[in-house]
Amino acid sequence: MRVLVVTAVTAEADAVSDGLDTVDVLAAGVGPAAAASGTARALALASAASTPYDLVVSAGIGGGFQPLAPVGSLVVADAIVAADLGAETPEGFVPVDELGFGRTVHHPPAEPAARIAGLLGAALAPVLTVSTVTGSASRTAELTARHPRAAAEAMEGFGVAEAAAACSVPVLEIRAVSNAVGPRDRSAWRIGPALDALRYGFQQLSPVFEESPWQTP
Repeated sequence: MRVLVVTAVTAEADAVSDGLDTVDVLAAGVGPAAAASGTARALALASAASTPYDLVVSAGIGGGFQPLAPVGSLVVADAIVAADLGAETPEGFVPVDELGFGRTVHHPPAEPAARIAGLLGAALAPVLTVSTVTGSASRTAELTARHPRAAAEAMEGFGVAEAAAACSVPVLEIRAVSNAVGPRDRSAWRIGPALDALRYGFQQLSPVFEESPWQTP
């Protein structure tokens, strides 16, 4: 099975490559736009070369909603959610799909996502894609109210998922938690341990990624 793993930055890509050297790893840049464009280009080039990918994985570190995802833990997405794609109104935030156009959620294939979460001892829960990292108690409360099951936030998953869906390729998202979602406290971030957790997680996934290609949803 040909697998493309998309990260934001080189440190994340290196952790994935150290953990699993049988996948292609791309550091596409920070944010959903960079993630979408980088993923789309990689998928298009592979298809043109008659070596298409069977699976795309958005991976990296991110913030964890407490107590669902402690620092150093792993999260596997059962939904990849564009948490700030929509409109502010006097009554509150309205997602773009409720406005009547677009979508805000991609669902990874349920059985493989659950199996990987079990293998990794990871939370299986929604991962939110945001364009601005949460840094206040009020923003945390807002996101938690709208997405009570969410376990993590990051900045690329929905962009990767949009590109994968456009090419009819299944997508997963795996996040290692480097910090608690909440008031910004850079001194409390644990990026090194989170990268170690990411590396460990991909070390465990070799048998999964050596299986026959998954069915396209």
